[in-house]
Amino acid sequence: MKGTGSPGRPDRRLAPRPLPAHMASAIGLWLSSRAAFSALRSGWLPSSGAGERLRALAAELAALDPEMAAAALDREIIRRAALYVAGLEAYRRHPYRRPTRQRRVLWQEGTTRLLDYGAGAPAPAVMVVPSLINRYYVLDLLPGRSFLEHLAARGLRPLVVDWDAPGPQERGFDLSDYVTRLAAALAAAVRAAGAPLAVLGYCMGGLLALALALRHRPQIACLGLLATPWNFHADPLRFSGAAAQALALLADMADSVPVEAIQTLFFALDPFAAERKFIRFAGLDPADQEARSFVALEDWVNDGVPLASGVARTCARSWYGANEPARGLWRVDGDPVLPRRWRRPALVVLPGRDRIVPPCSAAALVAELEGASVLRPALGHVGMMAAARAPSVLWTPIAEWLRARLDPV
Repeated sequence: MKGTGSPGRPDRRLAPRPLPAHMASAIGLWLSSRAAFSALRSGWLPSSGAGERLRALAAELAALDPEMAAAALDREIIRRAALYVAGLEAYRRHPYRRPTRQRRVLWQEGTTRLLDYGAGAPAPAVMVVPSLINRYYVLDLLPGRSFLEHLAARGLRPLVVDWDAPGPQERGFDLSDYVTRLAAALAAAVRAAGAPLAVLGYCMGGLLALALALRHRPQIACLGLLATPWNFHADPLRFSGAAAQALALLADMADSVPVEAIQTLFFALDPFAAERKFIRFAGLDPADQEARSFVALEDWVNDGVPLASGVARTCARSWYGANEPARGLWRVDGDPVLPRRWRRPALVVLPGRDRIVPPCSAAALVAELEGASVLRPALGHVGMMAAARAPSVLWTPIAEWLRARLDPV
């Protein structure tokens, strides 16, 4: 299969990224399972939170024939390894490719575009700001599984920021430059809408959207922050200080941080996720909708973009290192980004199963935004845009909240 850099068509030979780390983690899981079996049989138990469960497992193992139990474990390891490889190959051979879907470009500067997902009829506008790390199209994953199209079908005009990969100009950007770029997109959106509009920020895009809103209040009627981190020390186990330092060092070495380095940080959140999901995928019928949805989402996950080094340094040192947003110290072009100064309608979405942005981190915004509406869907960070039940659980409530604040009385 020939590799390509076009959005939605990543080189699947490299997936899941970073492939060496995922392979090493799966192999380590299988080998450590065999070693742990021998340790449990010998009576060794770690002094950890898993001690009680391991003691119960050791008691069960003691009642079994040791040779038969060891042989059964070996068969299970071989079975899982075979299914993992089969799942990877099934993903790489799957015929689905994201179709080219042309959208009207309302504005462009450098590699950044503003795309119009409106249905054509006049409607209140909503500018959606995704993260800088991933491509925007998780918001438009599949026909019938598209957050942007869902908003349009409910009488709104979604305008989405497509950051794309940093070009020669963007590689020198810091976060202030990106907020300035976002302000130009907002001006174009307001001209097209003919009225103040809503701004929705997703994940890292929520921090940019908040900084934008505070600097351009007259143009923004309401603000939505979806799974947006704020207190970066609320759950220090998610991204360690060592990981933040590694990101900062990488940023100091070049003008951008490569995709593989960024993906490695997310890999560390759950090193065995790929082993589980590709084993599950191996059991799916490739013709089923579930298999197609898996492939579409996995293509997006593996189609990331580099991060400008100036942005990476701020993320590592200012956000994860010094926790400046929650401490009221984060500044954009010298201006403090203080959510309490936003006194217009605000919506905060806290996905209860978020493993990337801990709900306790994003929940800090609720206390800062007086009178904010809150949605707590039982979804994950990516699942809030990709899960089959996301339209009913989350997208429709978001659309209703927006319409109630944008529709003329």
